[in-house]
Amino acid sequence: MNRFATLFTALDQTTKTNAKVAALSAYFADAPEEDRLWTIALLSGRRPKRTVNSTLLRDWAAAKAGLPLWLLEEAYSVAGDLAETIALILPDGGGSSDKSLTHWIGVVKGLGALDEMQRRAAVLEAWDSLGPTERFVFNKLITGGFRVGVSQKLMTRALSQATGIDEPDLAHRLMGKWTPDTVTYQSLILDPDPTADLSRPYPFYLAYQLDDGPADLGEPADWAAEHKWDGIRGQLIVREGQHFLWSRGEELMTDRFPEFAQAIDFVPAGTVLDGEVLAWADEAPLPFNALQKRIGRKTVPKKLLAEAPVVLRAYDLLEWEGADLRDRPFADRRALLETLVADLPPTAPIRLSPLLEFDTWDGLAAQREGSRDIGAEGVMLKRRTSPYLSGRKKGDWWKWKVDPLVIDAVMIYAQAGHGRRANLYTDFTFAVWQGNDLVPFTKAYSGLTDAEFRKITAWVRKNTLQRFGPVRSVTPEHVFEIAFEGIQESPRHKSGVALRFPRMSRWRQDKPVAEANTLDDLKKMLAIYG
Repeated sequence: MNRFATLFTALDQTTKTNAKVAALSAYFADAPEEDRLWTIALLSGRRPKRTVNSTLLRDWAAAKAGLPLWLLEEAYSVAGDLAETIALILPDGGGSSDKSLTHWIGVVKGLGALDEMQRRAAVLEAWDSLGPTERFVFNKLITGGFRVGVSQKLMTRALSQATGIDEPDLAHRLMGKWTPDTVTYQSLILDPDPTADLSRPYPFYLAYQLDDGPADLGEPADWAAEHKWDGIRGQLIVREGQHFLWSRGEELMTDRFPEFAQAIDFVPAGTVLDGEVLAWADEAPLPFNALQKRIGRKTVPKKLLAEAPVVLRAYDLLEWEGADLRDRPFADRRALLETLVADLPPTAPIRLSPLLEFDTWDGLAAQREGSRDIGAEGVMLKRRTSPYLSGRKKGDWWKWKVDPLVIDAVMIYAQAGHGRRANLYTDFTFAVWQGNDLVPFTKAYSGLTDAEFRKITAWVRKNTLQRFGPVRSVTPEHVFEIAFEGIQESPRHKSGVALRFPRMSRWRQDKPVAEANTLDDLKKMLAIYG
């Protein structure tokens, strides 16, 4: 744990990419293999499940430190991180355990099988056995909230430097449903069995946002374009008589979308399709909120299956007849994809994402403007010669989204952020007018600069009307332009509407509160775009 805590500190104390990669590379070269494996798991989001709830940890830590619980809570509101708060208030136990990261993760995992008294004793013993930084990391692992400012991409780069294995190859090896309990470092990294996990997807290729239009991209003939569909990005895998569906976030979604079980009847084995999972009816996509009803469900009732059946709107072919096609040009992959889909019967849950015909960028811009009318978010541009890369690479794939919808709203509640923004009010609730009343309708926490957050924080502290735990009711004086991607009905909200991806696009210091938008304005937008 000492070695891992040193790595954690090195990563936490720098924002420089090269320094983070160097620290990780050195760690991967020297750490025991089982600790390397757990570090890879932690940095790729495979954290141990929470085994002790935060309420118990608060109680145990306050008692251990001899502090009233309210004082711990006040310290937590300043620090913004429970694991750090507990590590700071605990008395020095004099411990400096040299046991491994793997050992302490085993302790964390074992807590779930103990009763409350046994868990308390085990946690207190751990706190006494560990130094301050190790104790902080241990707390992070207990709460299931372990995060550090390193992307999986940076971790993969460091691992590549330490092992000499190419980054794209490593990125693929790290995909899929593995855990340190099911693989070893040797079998995952150094000597992988390509047949060991039939469900393994490929790393997704992600596009950059195109903000200023495509005029600087060169000749339109060099590019293919299609609509950017508003669904869930997914890979449909058919191998050896089995099928699997993965989300972009590496979540296995097979059981949530049983419609794709019939893919094995139509799609040849050794096929991997990249596309968008869409709710679908009458050969057209349904609004995203129809699909949203199925997100998060482990089982889907028959009624919902009938109301929101799904298809994969396929736009790329990554594997064909068991061969990896990612190095081949997009135009070649697309031609094979069109051949595959053309041979499928209408009952197959797969539809081709059609390419748009255009000779000029202005012609494409005109088609982009009609995206919302067909349930799309804009257009995708892909260089015809481009391979299928992993991660977000600038140059060959671009997403050119339509301008967001906007509404002017009044801030009525504020809450402090977390982590580095724990001392700033960054999470706000917004309202629109209904007659003489302000009706809350959305929350937003991104879009402002740090300077703007500091300015609004100072104002919040001077203009608080009431406190509700960490939330402050404030004087309704400030108008913000809220940008969002979609709007839908929501019986759970007092306003009756919910926004998709809301964020603050402008602080309208030029606009009086009386001129903010109304609930009727939102409902008109709902009628058009919902």
